[in-house]
Order: sequence, then structure tokens, then C-alpha cells
Amino acid sequence: MTEAPNVPPGVDTSIPTPARIYDYMLRGRHYFEGDQMAAEQILSAVPEIRDAAWSNRGFHQRAAKYIAEQGVSQFIDIGSGLPTVGNTHEVVQKVVPDVTVIYVDNDPMVELHSQDILIGEEKIAAIAGDLREPAALLAHPTVRELIDFSQPVGLLLTGVMMFVSDASRPHDLVRQYLDALVPGSYLSLSHLTDDQKPPARAEAFRAAFDTATEHLYFRSRPEVAAFFNGLDLVAPYEGAEPGLTYTGVWGAEDRELADTDGSRWLYCAVGRKP
Repeated sequence: MTEAPNVPPGVDTSIPTPARIYDYMLRGRHYFEGDQMAAEQILSAVPEIRDAAWSNRGFHQRAAKYIAEQGVSQFIDIGSGLPTVGNTHEVVQKVVPDVTVIYVDNDPMVELHSQDILIGEEKIAAIAGDLREPAALLAHPTVRELIDFSQPVGLLLTGVMMFVSDASRPHDLVRQYLDALVPGSYLSLSHLTDDQKPPARAEAFRAAFDTATEHLYFRSRPEVAAFFNGLDLVAPYEGAEPGLTYTGVWGAEDRELADTDGSRWLYCAVGRKP
């Protein structure tokens, strides 16, 4: 059954995409049968992954809110995914009403289905772009029009670098984005890991993306930490040392309740550019 009502020209709905699989996990409505089948394949191998998706979403929202509370009033959300409840601008507008947010995704469904939530928003935009092309993305006319690169920016890379292969030099890509930002800017990033996971379950999870538009790559704790090289990491919760943690724990009101098996599939952190 097809849930997504509109299809951009040229989109092959039989091929799953990360954005639409994620939307299915979050119980959205912007997905197709192929996405549902891929998601159910993942859930059959790793039932707690739906919880991981919600955990990841919660981290994204809490991190964006934290960055806004530090006085940052403009955000670039790369790999933003399809619109759902609690989108980035809806979260940060509660802190900074005049915030600027640019959503970026390489799934054309995202740009199309974001239009409804952007009605009446002059400083919120959604564009099509590939994070593996930082020069082109940063030079995009909408980005140059809305983002003031002389002021701090919140760069959000929630659950997206795991779709970039080592051959594409993911750490160098993140560095190129950070190099374009002034001191006082922030990076928020989460990433899937197979650390301490049963190999067979992790492989079944990864294999579900073999026929998708993007393949999946797990990374270890040191590999995820390397994305934050040169940044001052934020303590994930009161009393903790600055560093990586799991998505459920970062900024959670009840850490014991939030520290679930699902959340432990994703490392995350927030870092400030000194």
C-alpha cells in the first residue's frame, strides 16, 4: 500500500530511501511499499530499531534546542528527512522566534513534502542537496541568501553520516562544512554503530539498505568521536564529562528511562567550534 500521496518526477518508488524508511519507523505517512518492506526487514532482525529512531529524533530536537539556547539563530539541517512532528524550526522557534533554518536532503520527496510546513515562513527553506558536495551545497543560492556566515551556525547532521562510505571521506566532508563556519558555531551529529552488537543482527540491519538508494555503514566509537576533532564537546547531561553518549541519554530528563537497547545503536554528541 502506498502512503505517500505525491511523487516527484523521476522518482522510482520501488527503491527504498533512508528518509522514507525513517519516516515509516516514526509512523509517518510519506513512504511507499518498498520502504515499508525494507523497514519491516530491519525490524524483524532488530525489533528495537523503531525505538532507536524515536531516540534519534529526540536527540535531534534536544540538541537543536540547546544550540538555540546558546544564542545561535541560524541552522543548516543536512539529511533532514521528511516532515514530521517537532521539525527543527518548530523546536528552535520556541527559543529564537526569528530563527533561520535550511533543510537539506538528497531525497526529492523531502523538498516536495516540506512545502506545506513552510507556508508563511520567510526564513525557513528546504532544498535538494547532497552532503557529499559541500562546496555546491554551501554555494546554493538559498543558503547564501538566508545564512549569514559571519555569524555562528548550528550544523545538524542527525543520522546521516552513516550513509557516507569511507571512500567518500566522511570526516573530511564534515571538516569542510565546519571550516566554512565561524567560531561559536555548533555541530550536532548522531551515527549508528555496531559496537557490542550481535554480528548477525547488525549484518541483517545493514543488508536491508543494499537495495536502497544509499548503503549503510556502521562506525565505532572512536570513528564517531573523530567527527568532533578540534571542537569543544558539550557535556551530555549535568554531572557528565563532555563527550559522546547514546542518543537516548543526551539531554534526557530521565536518563535511566531513556537509556534503552534501541538508543544504544546510536552514538551522538554536540560540539562547539572554538
